[in-house]
Amino acid sequence: MQNNLFFSARLLGFAGLLPQLVCLAAAFDDGTRYMALSAAFFYAALILSFLGGFWWGLAVASPGAPQWVYGVAIVPSMIAFASGIPWMIGTGWPGPSLGLLGVALVAALWVDVRLNRLGLMPDWMLSLRIILSAGLGAITFALAAL
Repeated sequence: MQNNLFFSARLLGFAGLLPQLVCLAAAFDDGTRYMALSAAFFYAALILSFLGGFWWGLAVASPGAPQWVYGVAIVPSMIAFASGIPWMIGTGWPGPSLGLLGVALVAALWVDVRLNRLGLMPDWMLSLRIILSAGLGAITFALAAL
C-alpha cells in the first residue's frame, strides 16, 4: 500500500511539471508566445500558493509544529499575489515577475528542509519536493529569460 502511495505521489508530482513544459515549448512560437508566458506565470503563482497550503496542512497535522510555520505558510500566496501587481496596474509584460516566482519556488526548498528536520515532512517527500521545486523553478527561470 505504501509503495503505491509513493508511486502515485511521484507520478502526479512529475505530471505537475507538464503544464510549465508545454508553456515553455509554446513560448517559442510567436503566435502563442504571450498566451504561453501568461499561462506560465499563472501556473507558477498557483503552485507557489499551493506550497503554502501544503506547509499549513503539515503544521495542522502535527500538534507540536512550531508557530512560525503558519506565518511562513502565507508568504507564498503573498509573493504570488505581489508578482501580479505589474499586470494589475497596467504596466508591460512582467518578465521579472516570472523570475520572482522562479526564485520563490526554489527558495521554498529552505522551508521544506526545515520541515523535514523538524520531522513534519518525511524524507521521501523532501526528495520529491527538491526535484519538483528545482524543476519548476528552472523552467520558470527559462521562461522569464525569453
